[in-house]
Amino acid sequence: MKLTGGQIVTRVLLDRGIPWIAGIPGHGCLALVDAFMEESPALPLYMVRHEQSAVHMADGYYRVTGNPAAVFTSIGPGALNLAVGLGTAYVDSTAVLAFTGETHTYMFGRGVLQEIERIRAADSLRVLEPVSKFAALATRAEQLPHLLNRAFQAMLGGRAGPAVISLPMDVQAEAAHYAPETAAGPGSRPPRPDATALKKAAALLNEAKRPVILAGGGVLRAGASSALLALAERLGAAVITTMAGKSSFPEDHPLYAWHAGSKGTACGNELASGADVLLALGCRFADETTSSYRKGTSFNIPPAKLIHADIDPLEIGKNYPVAEGLTGDAGAVLQGLLEELGPAGEDYREKPYTAEIASRKAAWFKTLEPFRSREHDPVTVSRALFEIRRALPRRGYLVTSSGHSQAQVLQEFPFYEPGTLVTTGGFSTMGFALPAAMGVKLARPDDPVIALAGDGDLLMTVQELATAKQYNLPLTVVVLNNRGFLSIRDLQMDVYGEERTYATEFASPEGEPAAVDFVSLARSFGVEAERVSHPGEVEPAVKRALAEAAPRLVEVQVNRQYPYSGGKAAGWWDVPVPEYLEERRKAYEQGRAEEKLEP
Repeated sequence: MKLTGGQIVTRVLLDRGIPWIAGIPGHGCLALVDAFMEESPALPLYMVRHEQSAVHMADGYYRVTGNPAAVFTSIGPGALNLAVGLGTAYVDSTAVLAFTGETHTYMFGRGVLQEIERIRAADSLRVLEPVSKFAALATRAEQLPHLLNRAFQAMLGGRAGPAVISLPMDVQAEAAHYAPETAAGPGSRPPRPDATALKKAAALLNEAKRPVILAGGGVLRAGASSALLALAERLGAAVITTMAGKSSFPEDHPLYAWHAGSKGTACGNELASGADVLLALGCRFADETTSSYRKGTSFNIPPAKLIHADIDPLEIGKNYPVAEGLTGDAGAVLQGLLEELGPAGEDYREKPYTAEIASRKAAWFKTLEPFRSREHDPVTVSRALFEIRRALPRRGYLVTSSGHSQAQVLQEFPFYEPGTLVTTGGFSTMGFALPAAMGVKLARPDDPVIALAGDGDLLMTVQELATAKQYNLPLTVVVLNNRGFLSIRDLQMDVYGEERTYATEFASPEGEPAAVDFVSLARSFGVEAERVSHPGEVEPAVKRALAEAAPRLVEVQVNRQYPYSGGKAAGWWDVPVPEYLEERRKAYEQGRAEEKLEP
């Protein structure tokens, strides 16, 4: 059987269960798109307004379902527009399959339209290699079954990640004998954690008086929330999560202790730094989780004994010395520990440690009361989040990007069901929320989905409101409008003082507001919208939007007055300041950071 390269790609996608594709047609992918048309509607196509958004859509879909979707672009700028989305997926370990157009193989190096070639011919793929787990250039159509098989292995095997295949225009169009290659499966899975290491780790946990479990994104990727809950209750351990791991544990549970880190909570930092044994599951110990490695602020390793479990052995011991390392999927690690530990003795609810967790949590939320007060008008971000949580059903999904909204969701917005927070973690990508929420809605059409974004965040991909309208994706967009990049403005105030803010507010050089009217902007895309600004208005507005069977936008004009423009800092973050730079560098190198280093 002879098929074109585009038809081979389409046939493999259908055989491997790819649910849909998203992208923008261009001259560099015409033959591929023509093959997609032949298989419509078996392989639905969503035409986005920017290629970055296509990747975020597929990323959001994968985080909720564990199944990859595919994206496609033309040659040149369209291909390079994938970089931010692929970087997000790569750092957060999510599987996305991308196809990019490329110069005809017989014109490589001529400098044809949109070719990158002065050093190497047809070199666009090289730009995307650092943010891809697998990247390959096809030069003949008959190569495609094998390359696709390898792409699926790479995407789904071990630590997941994105794969990119570059398709020259002639390869898409040329015919070749199609011989399906037997699917090799999702690649080699890490074996069950070493039995001896499991026994040692279980013994350490069994002896612990103040155990803490740090749950990272690996717990959600493994679908291991139930096992995490069982182990926490068996040990009576406090559970904190990273940004990527948030919603892996029910956040109304007595053992939940919120978060450690620079954007964490006082209760999370106190319990983490006071742990005698720390079990870290599927996490990288990045700087925000660790308060920039400042000893004793978030973690105190050593003397705390660290058991680090990860699907990627290169992460184990990378940033902290381990008492025991466990290589494996988070679900296998948790199950193995439960088997080694056996049944529980004392009920965790009767332990003084559980009462301490409750006391520290209550103290933390007491400090947030001034930020949530109804007395602030316009409404604070904190108050807006409180009302959004009341409007969003327990099973509803919230999708958010970087900025004040994300940081304060981490600190004070509880989630109750596994995976109901979808957020960009290690890459902290702006523009993620809206397109990723579209992917979540495609995955969970019957559940409410909210895209929560700041105004600066939303403006980076706001054009996707047109896509949501075109395909009638009934999600709710809540934009917290503070007329600028105020998370950075407030950081400037924290670091350099209130008089040294620059280029972070949407205003003219004379100080006149240059704000965006998001209600009018949404309506220009055909999306109905409303604006609120007072305490008590957010909850009913969000409920009205969620009740509609169409995309809706709610603009919340939030308080801009520092410090109520943001949240409460609980940890520490190493943002270099000239007069303190040398001391901080020395402190980091020596593995310590002293109080005198505070500006």
